Amino acid sequence: MEELRARFGHLVAANRKRLGMTQDELAQAADMSVDMISRIEAGATGVRFPSISKLSKALSVDPAELFTSELSTSGIHRAALDDVTAKLAKLSEKDLRWLEGIIDAALKRR
Repeated sequence: MEELRARFGHLVAANRKRLGMTQDELAQAADMSVDMISRIEAGATGVRFPSISKLSKALSVDPAELFTSELSTSGIHRAALDDVTAKLAKLSEKDLRWLEGIIDAALKRR
């Protein structure tokens, strides 16, 4: 369940940033608190269907796009992502975990 919350939160944040929105702007558009948006994006809390609907409307995406980056209707899916995914598919679980640590470290520096 935690992994699903983390993935959902990451995709909410990615869609928000794609639109150039702040957490405050998303909170206003989705009629939610900034604290709730922050907690969702951090994967610290789950959301119910009404909130998923509000978020997807505020972000102009299909609700399913907040659960997977595999969908392409809003432009999140990119050719570079396909290339990286194809390369990752060839790695062992151990190598994927190692690479995940590197990615996490690199993203913390941003």
